Amino acid sequence: MPLKREPDGRRSVQVETIVPGTPEQVWQAIASGPGISAWFVPTTMDGKAGGTMSCDFGSGISTAKITAWQPLVRYCTESDGWMPGMPSIATEWSIEALDGGTCRLRVVNSLFASTDDWDGQLEGTESGWPSYFRVLRRYLEHFAGQSSAQVVLNAMTSEPVAAAWQRLAATFTTGEPRPGERFTLTVAPGCTLTGRVESLDPHGDGRSIFAHLEAPHAGTLFLGAFPCGGSMASLQAYVYGTDAARSADELRPPLASWLDTLFPTPAAS
Repeated sequence: MPLKREPDGRRSVQVETIVPGTPEQVWQAIASGPGISAWFVPTTMDGKAGGTMSCDFGSGISTAKITAWQPLVRYCTESDGWMPGMPSIATEWSIEALDGGTCRLRVVNSLFASTDDWDGQLEGTESGWPSYFRVLRRYLEHFAGQSSAQVVLNAMTSEPVAAAWQRLAATFTTGEPRPGERFTLTVAPGCTLTGRVESLDPHGDGRSIFAHLEAPHAGTLFLGAFPCGGSMASLQAYVYGTDAARSADELRPPLASWLDTLFPTPAAS
């Protein structure tokens, strides 16, 4: 939905999605540290009004205060702005039970401002949520309640976002990846990722791949190139099962080396 401006200065963007599962299952996935970590970013959470929620985005940790807590229905958080001088950000998460064993999940990001200086940053959240919602739907459909672990890696480059995307996509598959296409990605001797591309998605000037990961561990792969104070290549691998933590530990070094080779730091150039 487009950015909404109200007379009192509140500006907000709202995104929603339909996910499989009961309200109890969806609440566990959006209102607990292990649940959020299974589809978003590594998160710790003290689930109660007055508690805190800390999300590790790889480049830094964002901590928010929980301002409202209604189990199985909604909760709200408030955190500092994402940039110096930016107003604090409020986020509301809510669940609505639907027929057919599904729920509507709604997320509203809002802030109060007297100018439009921060509208672009707020609108940027709208383009980011859909990809994470895909991970959430896949988690609830295939891995709900299982242990999970993540590999979160980022690399900055001075080249344009489009060039960074082309470099990333060219190593991922032959030519432009296509939905439904199977892939084989060898990142190091003895470490080959295989699976199937589900979608390619635009993110403003950036692009990303969302894929089902089949080997060496079952899970989900999300990688792309985005504008972020320059051009950033980002990779998130979600793995599930009783050995998820060990699986992530095995994947992290070769994936980090692979990404660093694709996008070397200036000192290594």
